[in-house]
Amino acid sequence: MIVFGVLVIVHEFGHFFFAKRAGILVREFSIGMGPKLIAHMAQDGTTYTLRLLPIGGYVRMAGLEDEETELSPGMPLSVELTPKNEVKRINVSKKVNLPNSIPMELIAADLVDDLTIKGYVNGDESQETLYHVQHDATVIEENGTEVRIAPRDVQFQSAKLGARIMTNFAGPMNNFILTIILFIALAFLQGGVADYNTNQIGEVQAGSPAAVAGLKDNDTIVSIDGKKINKWEDLTNSVTKKPGAKLSVVIDQDGKQKTVEMTAKSVKSNGEKIGQIGVAPYYKTGFGDKVIGGLTQSWDMTKQIFSALGSLFSGFSLDKLGGPVMMYQMSSEASKQGVKTVIYLMALLSVNLGIVNLLPIPAFDGGKILLNFIEGIRGKPLDPDKEGMITMIGFGFIMFLMILVTWNDIQRFFF
Repeated sequence: MIVFGVLVIVHEFGHFFFAKRAGILVREFSIGMGPKLIAHMAQDGTTYTLRLLPIGGYVRMAGLEDEETELSPGMPLSVELTPKNEVKRINVSKKVNLPNSIPMELIAADLVDDLTIKGYVNGDESQETLYHVQHDATVIEENGTEVRIAPRDVQFQSAKLGARIMTNFAGPMNNFILTIILFIALAFLQGGVADYNTNQIGEVQAGSPAAVAGLKDNDTIVSIDGKKINKWEDLTNSVTKKPGAKLSVVIDQDGKQKTVEMTAKSVKSNGEKIGQIGVAPYYKTGFGDKVIGGLTQSWDMTKQIFSALGSLFSGFSLDKLGGPVMMYQMSSEASKQGVKTVIYLMALLSVNLGIVNLLPIPAFDGGKILLNFIEGIRGKPLDPDKEGMITMIGFGFIMFLMILVTWNDIQRFFF
């Protein structure tokens, strides 16, 4: 789950960074989920927290309805004042004691527009006391986390439309950037990238049919059974379809052509017998080749994922989806096979996370971006109640689907 946690943190950092640039107050940036271990409020108004479960993270942006601190009439709280009698801290937590604070029973509070708080001080219900609240005041929430209040000018909806679109898009964008970085890193770790557009081979496996027939690393395969070989696809098509068959192979070795014979080994793959001769693709090892190879592999993976998403619509099946259980299983298996496999898996999951989040489903980043574009076309935002209802329906659908997928994964892997 650490792999998935890293991907989510990278994703959330994208939202965090561009929200800051747009002037949106990020009330909390959390690494991990669950009970809080460490919390620190920085001068930028963001509370940075480290939580117990290393399964991701989140950002709390001011102005999003489900991220606001609830202050209701009758609530007991305390306030800490400045020398000018302005409120700089509001404490609603029983876990935190502010020595110099004034206890009060809340009558009303407006921490968005008027920036005032009114209540009965020290239990005296005969007199209402009204305080002005500083723009950068903080609230200590019930769980003990201290966050800055969110006046309207620093709320999400107050940012320009383009900035909000970019903030919503930044999470998936970060996942795409991470995917490219990981594939480029993998290319360097592997010492190069496979060149599938040449008939030159790379490594010859010891003891394989090719090695027995006299092939050497970096030889060129000219033809197989009279069929000309121009690229790796030609070679695999000529070999895999002939398991156990005798092959006549023309090779170019040290500038000289010669014909050798070998018998393709018969192996099982996905329940079918295929032929193999024990050669690997030729690897390009130049610096530029590795960088371009990483970019190309990222693009190829993206196309494969879109193809897989398309297959969901043509023939939906829960077996085509995977949840946290599948990701845990994949991460565990990858860790046993070494760092290269872990990097490949992380890149695969990262691009998956980016693409899936861009789907135009309410509660996903893509759904939020779609609502942003609708706002741009209409020239005004959607009614907050309607937008909230759309988001809740989308969230409910995702949670229901996640439960089904998780249960399906448990049955697949443990029963």
